[in-house]
Amino acid sequence: MAAKRVFLPLITAFLLLKLAAAACSNGACNQVGDDCSSDADCGSGMYCFTCRPEFDGSKCVRSTATNQFTIVNNSLPFNKYAFLTTHNAFAIEDGVPRLTFTNQEDSITQQLNNGVRALMLDTYDFEQDIWLCHSFGGQCHDYTKFEPAINALKEIEAFLSKNPSEIVTLILEDYVKTTNGLTNVFTKAGLMKYWFPLSKMPKTNGQDWPLVSDMVANNQRLLVFTSVKSKESSEGIAYQWNYMVENQYGDDGMKAGDCINRGESSVLNDTTKSLVLVNYFGTIPIKPIACVQNSGGLSDMLRTCYGAAGNRWANFVAVDFYKRSEGGGTFEATDMLNGELLCGCNDVHSCTPGSNCRSPK
Repeated sequence: MAAKRVFLPLITAFLLLKLAAAACSNGACNQVGDDCSSDADCGSGMYCFTCRPEFDGSKCVRSTATNQFTIVNNSLPFNKYAFLTTHNAFAIEDGVPRLTFTNQEDSITQQLNNGVRALMLDTYDFEQDIWLCHSFGGQCHDYTKFEPAINALKEIEAFLSKNPSEIVTLILEDYVKTTNGLTNVFTKAGLMKYWFPLSKMPKTNGQDWPLVSDMVANNQRLLVFTSVKSKESSEGIAYQWNYMVENQYGDDGMKAGDCINRGESSVLNDTTKSLVLVNYFGTIPIKPIACVQNSGGLSDMLRTCYGAAGNRWANFVAVDFYKRSEGGGTFEATDMLNGELLCGCNDVHSCTPGSNCRSPK
């Protein structure tokens, strides 16, 4: 009898734990921050992860973005929405040895499927073609190359083809000198049919962009910006800083309470530019550090840059290792931006009819 009194409670507790784990695996434990042992323990749009496995247990963290258009439709100007942006979206770990950094872990297709809507790409002349490289000095090398640009562009074309209501923005750090080199590779990738034309981009007085619904209806769903000013006239590709302001990138852009423009951009409170880009990634991409930065400092910097940009919220938020966080991460930060832009709340989910704004964090 004594043995039964000892073992029955232990057996009961064990069975309860097994039932809880089974229920969790069936999606019951679907809250961000819940303990987990595998991805199956987390609900849709999440996975099991930890920034610091040596200190913390694994938690359910977000892995996909909210589609703001399903909450507040797409009838507003393009500059009234915010979009998660991946810095060096092409620089992914693929097992090929290189003497350069990687900034992401997912393929371009996976990034887009998870809700990333703006991609930063570095384009170079290399091997008599246009390549994506993470290099230096304006030159691509065998040890800094990633892939021919057309490969990534074809992934983007496939996504746009399968998702006729989605818009993708490309921000190019452009080192291509070949005449019409970018135009040719975009044409070969089948992307010109989606091209958003310069003639419809507002260049002065901070005017609103066209309605997203009109961009979709006209199938003009690819926006491309280049860092080379002359290509606006020579190839019809928008010069980035004619249309947006951008903060400093790298470590200098991550100083708490300080948000300054990068050298090529006009001052952040230049309201003649309708779009705002906020970078938040270190000079050297380190996964555990980026993970922590994506978890807290990111949202703080977005608030700082809101004030620096003349009380304007960012339209693009660029990060490294976009899925790494301790909870909501970059996805929650983008939800905050869309909430503020669309209804003055700090979460886009509060923009649904009947919802109340969350009090500021």
